[in-house]
Amino acid sequence: MRTIRIVWQRLLSLQGQTCDRCAATELALQQAVETLQQVLAPLQMQVEFHRQALTLAQFNQDPQASNRIWIADQPLEAWLGASTGSSPCCSVCGDAACRTLECGNRSYEAIPPQLIIKAGLLAAAQQMSAP
Repeated sequence: MRTIRIVWQRLLSLQGQTCDRCAATELALQQAVETLQQVLAPLQMQVEFHRQALTLAQFNQDPQASNRIWIADQPLEAWLGASTGSSPCCSVCGDAACRTLECGNRSYEAIPPQLIIKAGLLAAAQQMSAP
């Protein structure tokens, strides 16, 4: 059985909290992973979802590392032909300029499930065509 691995990293405070945009992305990821598992199971493919926490020190060195998603070892934006940007965040992140996804003519602070699903399906198609 082939596996599509999805890895998501975000800042977690010492109390286990994250910002609103990362919390919304986590919900979107849960929905997307469930959908991808259902769609890909008949094709003998499975989805693995891994969360990675960034410490405050790691986040302070690179705020763009938070709310980052990899699918099959490639950044989400690579699958979508998108780019990254930044915008001021809130709460746990302070006033840091956190990661956004620039896709088409839209900017996303929280990544919607349909973009994650699209990237997952593209990764699955690529794996199916590989020997």
